[in-house]
Amino acid sequence: MEPTQYRTEPVSFARRGGRLSERQQAAWDAVAQTYVVEVPDNGMSTSVDPDYVLDAEALFGRKAPLVVEIGSGRGDALVHAAQEHPEMDFLGLEVYVPGVAQTLVTMRHLGVHNIRLMVVNAAEALRTMIPEGSVHELRIWFPDPWHKKRHQKRRLITPEFARLAARVLEPGGIWRLATDWQDYADQMLEVLDQSPDFEFSGTWAPRFEGRPVTRFEGKGLGVDREIRDLVAVRRDPLG
Repeated sequence: MEPTQYRTEPVSFARRGGRLSERQQAAWDAVAQTYVVEVPDNGMSTSVDPDYVLDAEALFGRKAPLVVEIGSGRGDALVHAAQEHPEMDFLGLEVYVPGVAQTLVTMRHLGVHNIRLMVVNAAEALRTMIPEGSVHELRIWFPDPWHKKRHQKRRLITPEFARLAARVLEPGGIWRLATDWQDYADQMLEVLDQSPDFEFSGTWAPRFEGRPVTRFEGKGLGVDREIRDLVAVRRDPLG
């Protein structure tokens, strides 16, 4: 028997399953083979085999700017963006399978085809799976705030993650973030401000007009939290 493998660092998500609704199951059965990518793993749930490298041109059947959304949830922002920009390709990384299934439901309803979905750990995907300099935009809307102090080490946006984001973004590529938790927004601002890989204004950005008000954003607004957007631009490593 081969030894069990374990992650050596905390992950930034809690793996959530759940039963699919009848509509979600129907969408999954009909189109998951086309739009949900089976990623080779290394023996652990949501892991990525480090030898697997994404070929976006082969995956989408064309060469187009690639936008990656981490934590795409039920796909509200992802499908909206893909519908608004058919000239771009969109890759959603999400560990909540019913959310992926609901994204498929919305894609079928609206006739959106320029999306692919993966059930993977985003940090591993950025570390090895996505080729260097291949992403036009990286978007992270309302990541899990892990608001309890003892859990904050699980937060996604850290200096190490900024290095991974810089690795996959093309020179001039844009990293967009949003959160409704002020202390997490402060952490994001500090990470971007201290990163040598990004041009950053050092302050909050206007709300991104291309993002619809998602369920998470609506919840934050419903309890009078301020929404914080941040935008950083990948510096040219050769310039």
